[in-house]
Amino acid sequence: MQFAVFTVGLPEFTPQQAVAALHQLGYDGIEWRVTAQQPAVDDQPSFWTGNRCTWPFHSFVADASEIRSLTEQASLQMPSVGTYVTCDDIEAVERAMQGVVQLGAPRLRINVPRYDGTTAYRPLYERAVGQYHEVAALAQQYHVQALIEMHHGSLTPSASAAAHFLSNFDPRYVGAIHDAGNMVYEGYEQYRLGLEMLGPYLAHVHLKNARWQSTGTRPDGSTIWDAQWAPITQGIVDMGALFRALHSVGYDGWVSFEDFSTEQPLLERLRDNLAYVKRVAQQAREE
Repeated sequence: MQFAVFTVGLPEFTPQQAVAALHQLGYDGIEWRVTAQQPAVDDQPSFWTGNRCTWPFHSFVADASEIRSLTEQASLQMPSVGTYVTCDDIEAVERAMQGVVQLGAPRLRINVPRYDGTTAYRPLYERAVGQYHEVAALAQQYHVQALIEMHHGSLTPSASAAAHFLSNFDPRYVGAIHDAGNMVYEGYEQYRLGLEMLGPYLAHVHLKNARWQSTGTRPDGSTIWDAQWAPITQGIVDMGALFRALHSVGYDGWVSFEDFSTEQPLLERLRDNLAYVKRVAQQAREE
């Protein structure tokens, strides 16, 4: 396996600082975040606002040569690009693919619509499948792979939902990002079952953790539970079970950290996450 970091998790670093740190710590790659930047709150960078390790989408194509040079000089690979483009904006999808081609990266995330249960699922699903056929056609044209992510609050929160959606497409051009941390919020299925259902569509893995906490009481007296991000070693995701499942289906590709915890300083978090997960992955292979 090879290990990268999705730069949404590096809000304090500039791109130059990010590649230097990841190279020094022994990471194999970097997954760049590309989206319209949201301003920082009180001048403090966070994962989603003021993130210094984000490339603006509006200039992504123009910035691609700089991004590629910066990454290659640090001897890092780019397994995928984390865009926030959705399948209903086909012009943005094509611009994203043009930038990814110039980077020399093989994959990029193209999101499916959100789903919150307030509308009927079937019409939204069928519309998204139609839109993703256009995405797949562009992926074939540009020789890249478009990835949907298993994400809570979307049409594909679980492996089975992702596999159902992806069954409409050629896995050479469309695949899935498996994300066990997101599955704590919504969509948990036994890891091996889900990975086997994804089959040839399993293209990339995001790694983070989360846990449930009681946050209050409803008017009827029942307890309110909310999921919150947690350090890699302190959440509900059983990392050993996850890596044993990945090994059982023969996955030996990229694992990209997307750690939203803040208990440790960033450099320590990066160092300890990599050391821990390498041990877990090695144990899974031995078992």
